[in-house]
Formats: sequence, structure tokens, C-alpha cells
Amino acid sequence: MAEHLVVIGGDAAGMSAASQARRRRGAEELRITAFERGSITSYSACGIPYWVGGEVARAEQLIARTPEQHRAHGIDLRLRTEVTELDPAGRRVRSRDLASGAEAWTEYDQLVIATGAEPVRPALPGFHAPGVHTVHTIPEGQALLDTLAALAPSEGAGEGGSGGEDAERRRAVVVGGGYIGVEMAEAMLRRGYRVTLVHRTPEPMPGLDPDLGALVRRTMTELGIEVVPGAAATEVLLGPDGRPRAVRSTAGEHPADVVVLGLGVRPRTALARSAGLPLGPQGGLRTDDRMRVLDADGEPIPGLWAGGDCVEVRHLVSGRHQHIALGTHANKHGLVIGSNLGGEDASFPGVVGTAITGICELEIARTGLNEREATAAGLDWTAVVIESTARAGYYPGAAQLTVKLLAERGSGRLLGLQIVGGAGAAKRIDIAAVALSCRLTVRELIFQDLAYAPPFSPVWDPVLVAARKAATQI
Repeated sequence: MAEHLVVIGGDAAGMSAASQARRRRGAEELRITAFERGSITSYSACGIPYWVGGEVARAEQLIARTPEQHRAHGIDLRLRTEVTELDPAGRRVRSRDLASGAEAWTEYDQLVIATGAEPVRPALPGFHAPGVHTVHTIPEGQALLDTLAALAPSEGAGEGGSGGEDAERRRAVVVGGGYIGVEMAEAMLRRGYRVTLVHRTPEPMPGLDPDLGALVRRTMTELGIEVVPGAAATEVLLGPDGRPRAVRSTAGEHPADVVVLGLGVRPRTALARSAGLPLGPQGGLRTDDRMRVLDADGEPIPGLWAGGDCVEVRHLVSGRHQHIALGTHANKHGLVIGSNLGGEDASFPGVVGTAITGICELEIARTGLNEREATAAGLDWTAVVIESTARAGYYPGAAQLTVKLLAERGSGRLLGLQIVGGAGAAKRIDIAAVALSCRLTVRELIFQDLAYAPPFSPVWDPVLVAARKAATQI
């Protein structure tokens, strides 16, 4: 009799695990059932801001694999079906068909929990009103586009269809200054809105140190975005129609026709918690390096796997477990789980916290630890900042960039790198990401054989220049 694999969640980690397991084991050996409470599978949530901003034309372009494609590969994919209860002792799950309301128990031999994460939406006045949006899923992105379409000026209003005075009233307030907040501020700017960004931290992009975050704020201000730092949003004020008219924060009131929340995400682990599975300090499931769910004693629970945005992973620099929600991690978790279910011995070593984004022409990237994180990890560190160009300085179009590097005193181990700059700046972060994974010292980093030609880099790449400067301080 074929072994039964059940997957909860139809996006990156879940369907990667299912697909990889199917590649290794045929239907006669492994039966696969996947439950997805939505109607879309295997899509790029990271692409939603670019779809909203108009750079990606259609939502379908964000979908990597359709439900029909998964089913064609022998996966029994059940859409609009939510798993409501998990019974690890009995190796079964209860599900509910969201259309009919019918419920049923499904037994499994192996279970993959890939429930993802959910956007933070505070229980504050007005934050659940129409016109207040999160953009974590394609339907949420479509809902925002529908709001923007409803707010668009009528045809012929104002010169060139800009709406004239109506356009002056088109205001967007983005709450939260992290990756999604910055990307959505750009998207709303591209849509012709006057944009206000309200965030708690001293500078936008709290994953960066404040000195580099200040560079991001300066660019946003130059683009015409009103940046309100160090302010907590406390209420969305509603008009007579029940839709936003302003956001109230600790810094005042900010007029708004539409509000976008970019306050981060939290692991979607209520199902796991209800089943008595232990969670980490940030609310994510804990797994070993094979992505098996661990019990309270740190031992793998037989037949139970988890991956994606619902787990906490080991940070290779700090040694601590963190919740870092990224599609790159989720796909790798799924690959590891599916490979192990297929009879291999695969492992996920951990992460170094690499991330990249941008605001119009400004590129932003980080990896490893920033100053706050290095201090929290109990490390004795030093930091250097250098300015350079993404190409040889004499080559046309050489954009300016700033690199900040953290190294451990004494050992000289690279601890982290941040980059803010123009075209060609941010993908240099991958050099540091590999160096961190290999535990290179800054002196070892200096002599890495990086590619050079004037259109692509100065003869001394900016990352290596930062490493040279750090080597004099350790």
C-alpha cells in the first residue's frame, strides 16, 4: 500500500516539498494530498508590489505553477480547503471545504506543515476598514488595485487625465518602513499618489543601521515621499463612507484616501499551537537541519515536517534561531523536505539573513548582522563605512554606493555587510553572503578573486575596499 503524504499549504515550501517527493517516488509508492485554503498555488508574494505599481502587467505572471500543473504531476491538490485541526498522535488532520462547509478527517503517514505567515494588522481603530490593505497574497493585491481603480478620477477630469484637483486629494499612507513598506511606497508613487510613509523606527529599513537607513530616507524625500520617522500609527480615521480619510499617529494626522500596511508578518502557527507543538520565541515551529519538527525535548517528531514562513531557522552568524520570512528559504526548505521524503539525506544548514530591495533607482541590500544584532549576540565588533562606485569611476554611468561592514574584533570574522547605492550596487551583497556562510575573515575576503572590468567594477571592488579598511581595525 502506498505511503500517504499530506501537505498543509500550497505555496513555496509545501508545493516544493510535494513536487520534489513526487520526482523521487511515483504514485504507486507515494500518494500525495495537499490542502490549500486559497485558490492560487506557487506564486511570488515578493512580486505583488511590482504588480501593484504597474511594472508587472498581470497577476498570472506571478504564478510559477498552476493547480492544474500540480495535479498533472500526480498531486491531489484540494483548493479552498482549510485544515482546522491537527492530531499528531493519531496521524490525521481535519479539513473543511470552504464552499460547502463539509468536514473530514484525513490520515497520513508523513505530514508537511507549510502554513506560511500572516501580515500584521493591529487591533486598532479603523485598521480593518475598507480601503486599509495588506498585500501578502494575490487576492489582497487585487483588492488594493480595485480600491485604486475606484479612487481614479473620472475620464476626462483634469488635463491629460491626471484628475486636476482630484489628483491633489489622492493620498496614500503606508504604515511600516520595512521591505514591504518601502516597496509599496514606490508602487503608490508610480500610481501617481502623494505618499506618506509612517514608521516607528528612527530611519526606514530597520534591517539596516540608522546611518545607512538615513540614505534611504534622503532618497525617498527627494522622490517626494513624506517620511514620518519615529511615529506609531494609532488609528485610521474614517469618513462618512466608512473609508479612510487620514491616519493618526504619534506625530499627528496624515491625510489618506488609501492606507497600505507594511508592518511585517508573523508565523501562521495557530494550528500547530492548538495541536500542542512547541514554538520558538518568535512564534515559529522549530525544526532540525532535515526540517523535521522538534518536540519540547528537541527530538524529531516521527512523520512531521515543516518549512517556509511558519518556521524559525538557525542564523549561521549569531547561532540563534530566527523567523525570517523569505521565498528563497521556503523553496529550499521544500527541496530538503521532499528530498528526505524521497529517500535522500538532505539538510538545510541555516541562513545568514540576506535580503535585497530598492526604491526607484536606489538599491538596498544587507546580509549577516547589523550593529544591534551583533550586540544582542554578545559579539565584540567593529564597523567601517566606505564610499565608492559600482563601476570604475571614470566609466560613464558609475553610480555612487555606500558599503558598511561589521567584523569581529580579534578573530577578524566577517559579521555583516550593508549596501545602499545606485545601479549595480546591491547584488554585491552575494559576495558577503557566501563569505559569511564560509566563515571567512575580512583578511581572507580581501583576496577573493572577483571579476573586474571597468563597466562592472572598480579594480578594487567596494566590498574588498571595506574589508581592507576593517582589517586595520580588528
